[in-house]
Amino acid sequence: MERVTTLAAAVRAPITSERRYVAAGTFIVIGLINIVVFGLLAHAGNASFELSPSGSGVRIPVIRVPGAPVCYVLGAATIALGIARATVPFGRLGKRLAIGCALLGFLISLLCWADAGEIPLDLINLGQNTLVQSIPLILGALAGLLCERSGVINIAIEGQLLFGAFTAAIVASAFGGLWVGLIAGSLAGGLVGLLLAVLAITFLMDQIVLGVVLNVLALGMTDYFYNRLMAQNPNYNTGAAFGAIKIPGLAEIPVIGPIFFDSNIFLYITYIALIVIQVAMFHSRWGLRVRAVGEHPAAADTVGINVLWTRYRNVILGGLLAGIGGAALTIGSVGIFNEGISSGFGYIALAALIFGRWTPLGSLAAALLFGFSLELALVLPTVNPVLPAPIMNMAPYAATIIAVAGLVGKVRAPKADGQPYVKS
Repeated sequence: MERVTTLAAAVRAPITSERRYVAAGTFIVIGLINIVVFGLLAHAGNASFELSPSGSGVRIPVIRVPGAPVCYVLGAATIALGIARATVPFGRLGKRLAIGCALLGFLISLLCWADAGEIPLDLINLGQNTLVQSIPLILGALAGLLCERSGVINIAIEGQLLFGAFTAAIVASAFGGLWVGLIAGSLAGGLVGLLLAVLAITFLMDQIVLGVVLNVLALGMTDYFYNRLMAQNPNYNTGAAFGAIKIPGLAEIPVIGPIFFDSNIFLYITYIALIVIQVAMFHSRWGLRVRAVGEHPAAADTVGINVLWTRYRNVILGGLLAGIGGAALTIGSVGIFNEGISSGFGYIALAALIFGRWTPLGSLAAALLFGFSLELALVLPTVNPVLPAPIMNMAPYAATIIAVAGLVGKVRAPKADGQPYVKS
């Protein structure tokens, strides 16, 4: 037994050290980007940031900071953090704080580089649009969490978002009811979830291959019906969308009020979903049973938990949630459906789930990071057209690769994730 323990420790040590050096190297690269790219190439002058929306009763003065010096300071601090990460053992909380500080410094440097000029950058509008961009990612990540915590890999989030977006748009347009479209979009995502559950749980198909096939199927079907129905009949794609709902009292709070409490119904549904899943998954008997099925289904079966039913239920619930995320892409935003409107959001949501270590709050943080990247890709070409728009459109996907490959560190999925269960 001692030999086995010693061998296991010897095997784990190089992996841990390797991950530490990868994370440290990523921090140092981020710091160098802050200094060399953002600092040296920043425009002369101050970066200006607006924190009060137009018509606000409480006016906050415009914040002006020297763009290049701030980039230099934040770059040096990030490099120092990388050196410390390579030489000093960090605990779990320390690792997460280090990642947060490095990313925050990078984002501030990026904003200083982009907005070192006379026109202030509206941070309130940036924050509002970031949340709107993040809603499908958050709901998609939560859908994946419900599935994978019960032991089923959900690669089909992209297809669920796409089906939800298409169905919500066409139903809302045809029947003239946004709420009907929202319900229909959720049911469409649930239908994809049911198909995933039947083929993965009952027929034991390879879950990764199955997810990719369902995504291709969703893309092909929505493109076909878009061209056959929507393109030829504009009444099926009218552009109707939910308006903003201002929460009295909370929406008047400076800075955070307009961002978090002056949005459409999808943001408030996301709040509820986050709270319910966080509490249910980690503070209820239901969540304990789900996690038991995802970790050791045979042991869960021996104590009376119906493993197959638990997996079916969670996969369908995840599909319903992802369908709402898809509806947010159409009737919660632009109103109309376009071919491939999900644009890889399902895969980014899956990356957010991994980056968030299969937890609701961690997935939320990762989805907000990627949503911010998506919004920056739209905003930066208008305030600082140095980089071409196609290059900026790559930013969210580059951020996904960097976050998962260089910052996430060693993660462990649920032990039975992706493993079919056959009752003996």
